[in-house]
Parts: sequence; structure tokens; C-alpha cells
Amino acid sequence: MPLREDGSPAATPVREPDVAAAVRARPDAARWVWRSTADVYPRLLAAGVRVDKCYDIEDAETLLLGHEGRLGEPRSAAAALARLHGLPVPDDPPQRAAEKGAGAQSSLFEPGAESTPVPLDGLLEVYADQMRRHEQAEHPGRMRLLTASESAGMLTAAEMNATGLPWSADVHRGVLDELLGERYAGGGEPRRLTELADEVSAAFGRRVRPDLPADVLRAFTQAGIRVKSTRRWELESLDHPAVGPLLEYKRLYRIWVAHGWSWLQDWVADGRFRPAYLPGGTVTGRWVTNGGGALQIPKVIRRAVVADPGWRLVVADADQMEPRVLAAISRDPGLMEVASRPGDLYQAVSDRAFAGDRETAKIAVLGAVYGQTSGDGLKNLAQLRRRFPRAVSYVDDAARAGEEGRLVRTWLGRTCPPAPGADVREEAGIPQDEPDESGAGREDGWVPGYASTDVRARGRFARNFVVQGSAADWTLLVLAALRRSLHAAGMAAELVFFQHDEVIVHCPAEEAEGVVAAISAAAEEAGVVAFGESPVRFPFTTAVVECYASAK
Repeated sequence: MPLREDGSPAATPVREPDVAAAVRARPDAARWVWRSTADVYPRLLAAGVRVDKCYDIEDAETLLLGHEGRLGEPRSAAAALARLHGLPVPDDPPQRAAEKGAGAQSSLFEPGAESTPVPLDGLLEVYADQMRRHEQAEHPGRMRLLTASESAGMLTAAEMNATGLPWSADVHRGVLDELLGERYAGGGEPRRLTELADEVSAAFGRRVRPDLPADVLRAFTQAGIRVKSTRRWELESLDHPAVGPLLEYKRLYRIWVAHGWSWLQDWVADGRFRPAYLPGGTVTGRWVTNGGGALQIPKVIRRAVVADPGWRLVVADADQMEPRVLAAISRDPGLMEVASRPGDLYQAVSDRAFAGDRETAKIAVLGAVYGQTSGDGLKNLAQLRRRFPRAVSYVDDAARAGEEGRLVRTWLGRTCPPAPGADVREEAGIPQDEPDESGAGREDGWVPGYASTDVRARGRFARNFVVQGSAADWTLLVLAALRRSLHAAGMAAELVFFQHDEVIVHCPAEEAEGVVAAISAAAEEAGVVAFGESPVRFPFTTAVVECYASAK
């Protein structure tokens, strides 16, 4: 059914037996409105149909519920319709795991477990209500932009899932053989891990299982050494002959379990790795993947990410993204001026406030964002506040709102719930590349059901949320602009990877220069669209390589 700009019907509905043919027959459609991109778009892509723009009703419902302080309520179209009529609200269907090595999934939900069917008139009713709710938002224009960019991100994710990241299984097997040695029959640990386990045991003078943290802690205790955990940074401070082989064992064990031969068999098919990207998978809006550990590919394994013959990988990293975003959202004149310069932002801050001490300046800026407000962090923050008062006040106000249980929003309107839902690992400052000892939790560190009861912890998370979440909003706009410009230029280039502040484009070698320019233009366009006119620049460092590992 065609719709007017206000969402009202412009003609009578038409039932189409073939959704791909129906979309292909209407190339002039300004924007397709549908229940779920994850359900519809993979089928269109499989039929060779590309869509420029869409409005994802269920994704919009998630954003609107969050803005209204109701994050966590069922977000399906059926649930939204039931709420409108005061009827019992059905639970959302369970999310299913990604299909290993089988390409993009057709739906986020288990077959046969989809939401209650919603008729066309019901879908229109939900859409119209969402249009009204956007106008009731704190900043309606920003909220509409957030919804549009998130829907664009859903399109991009589906395309990336369908395309896949180029992956050489032969190179990957060679890396595993080099690192781990030969495999033994029966699926046990490979040779190198067995050797390291023997070295650890010899150092303790008894048999120790290095893959069992409790066993390792017990061995250290018996050796007269008290240690709270087997995390790398704790072990590195110990003076004991078991430390070296133990750290090496942990490094290789993680590769064997997370990206070993079984992973290769499960996740790589036809020269592509397809991890099933999920936009907005965390409270802050960062993407996650629904399988395969795509956002934690060790550098040594990146050697297997190899461009097709005659093609290149354009690997682009946003430079010091979060401090630049803080400058844009706080409108601090001094920080905006610093963020307008080419080159190292932390060095520029150090020249202004820390007598040229770049490391102290970096610690101060990151401390302001992540909440390091004790000891030297407090002293550095005070110095930063004197030079950049509006920037520091911006995150201070967010922290106070979080501590008081108020809603906290990104620049565009993504909303953090008042207490539950924080990422416990980010709150605790645990590096994202260090899984907990049990291996529990997803690759992004999200712990389902976690609810922080620590008021100060909520404040720290809110402080970080306004910056990290606004950065996630900006990157959505970067992806949307880049996707549009590559297609408009008629390039064969394809987006194949994205995480937080990094994007990879796979393209013919002759297109690489144009892709680099397109990334830079997309970053600047996204800055203006998201934050308005300001002197803040958002540069990317780019590398044109044949292998991902060569980019860093």
C-alpha cells in the first residue's frame, strides 16, 4: 500500500504473491515501511533486489520504548498493537542463534515462533502511532533521524551478512598449524597447548590444569602467592616460573577455542565469514554479532582475512572518535577548537592543559568519559575542567542523572534505562578483549538480566553512555552515507565489516582511492547531519591492503 508523507494510506492495498517482484517493480519508492528488516530484506537480497531506504517498525518500537522509559517491554508489532488497544501484550519470540556458515539468516526468530500475525490495517495503526510518538519526543527531529539511521543500519547489516567477510580457509589452517601444532586424535588439545600445560605443571611441581582457573589459583596459593584471579594483568605482576607458559597457554587456548579448526568449519563457507550482525545490540547502540565472534578477531587470525584476487580491503579507523563526539555534543568552545585541528587530539589537549604531557592528557580525557574520578584521575579531571568546563560539565550532568535514577539520552535520543541494563564489563572498565574466566557472556560483554545496584556505578555508566552512545549514533550515519555514496557511484565496492569505530570495504583495486575518499566524505557528512554545523572534524585513518592483518 502506498502511503502519504504523514503515513496515511494513499490507495487501496494490493496483495502481492512475490515480495521481491513487488519491490523490484517500484524502484521509485522513497522508503519501504515494513514490520522487520531482518525478516524481509534477506529474502529480497537473495532475489537480487536492493532497497535504498526503509522504516523498520519493530526497530522503531525499541527506540521509542526506550525514549519513554519502557525499555525491555515487548517490541514486536503485535505487542505495539495490543498496547494501543489495551489488550494483553504478547511476549517477543525468542531470538535464535545464527546459522553457522550458511549465510545470512532469514529472521532473528526461531521458525514457527514468530510474533502474532499483524494485519495490514493493524500495521498501519502502529506506524501512525509511532509517527505521533516521534513528535512527542524531547527533540522530535533528532529522534526521527535516529530511527531513520537505525533502519539504514538494519539494511547495511543485512547486506553485510549476505556478502560476508572474505576469508581464506587455507591461510587460517596454516596459522593454526603454526601456532598450535598438530592435532591429536579424539579432539583433545593440540600439541603446543599440551606442551605448555606440561611446562605449567613442572613449574608448580604438580599436575595443574591451566584451563581451569580454580586449579591455577589453588596452585599459586600452595606456592605461597595470593592472587585474586588468573586475568592477564594480575599474572604479569607475579614472579613465578609458571607465569610465562601460563600466559602463553591462555593466549593460544583462546585462539583454539574461539577461532580454531572447529570454528573454521562452522563459520566459513565459500570463502566468506558471515557472523550475523545485530545493529543496536547493546544499550549504547553498539553493534554485536549473533555468532562467530566477529568483533573479537585476534590480530594473528586476521591474516586469514584476504581480499579476492584483483581486489583490496580498505580498512578505516575513526581517529579518537569519542573525544571528538564529546566536543560536538558539549559544544565546549575550547574542545571544539582542539577537535578541529588535523593530527593528534590528545597532543593538542596536552599542549593546552597539561604542559605537553600527552599521556596525562589522554588519561584525563578518557577518565572524564569513563568516570576515573579518584586519585590522580581526580586531579587530572580538575585540570581538564578548568580548560574545557562545558565538556566536563556535560558528562558530570549525565553521571548525576544516572545516579538519581533519571533517563539519560544520547544526542539523537537513544535512551539509557535508569538502572538495569548496563554493561557490567564496560562499567567495571574491563577491556573488551578479556573474556571472564568462565567464558560466559556474549562477545560484546553484555550480561542479560544484569542490574546494577551501585549508585556510583550507574553514574559512571551514564557518563560514558552519553558519549559512547552518541558515537554509535554518528557511526550509523557514517555507514548510511557510505552505503549510499558507493551505490550512487556505481562501484562494485561492498561493505564487509563494521565494529564500533572501524569499517572495512572490499573493492576492486582500481576503486580503492575512490573508496578512501568516500569514507572521508561520509564521516564529515555524518558529523554535520548528527551534530549540526561545528568546527569538529571526524578524520579516519585508512589503509588499502590485501590482508586485514597488514592494516595495523
